[in-house]
Amino acid sequence: MAILVDDPLWPAHDRMWAHLVSDESLDELHAFARRAGLPQRGFDHDHYDVPAERIDELVAMGATRVPPKELVRRLIASGLRVKERDRRD
Repeated sequence: MAILVDDPLWPAHDRMWAHLVSDESLDELHAFARRAGLPQRGFDHDHYDVPAERIDELVAMGATRVPPKELVRRLIASGLRVKERDRRD
C-alpha cells in the first residue's frame, strides 16, 4: 500500500497542482491528508488536489512521487478510481 503524488501539471488559482492518492484505501488517503494538514475541501472523489509547493513535504512524510500516468494506472488497479462521468456532485 502506498500514498502517491504526481507531477504538478494542472494550473488553477495562480498555481500548479498535483494529485495525491492511495493505491490501497480512501481511509489511508484521508488519514495521510489529515496528518499533512490538507483541507477536506481539497478532496475530489478519489484524490486530493495539492499545490506544487507541498510536494516535497508530502514525500518527506512518506508519499511516493510518480509520473501522472503511473498514478492513474495504480489508482485504477486499486479499484478506487472514480470515472469522470460518475463525478457528478
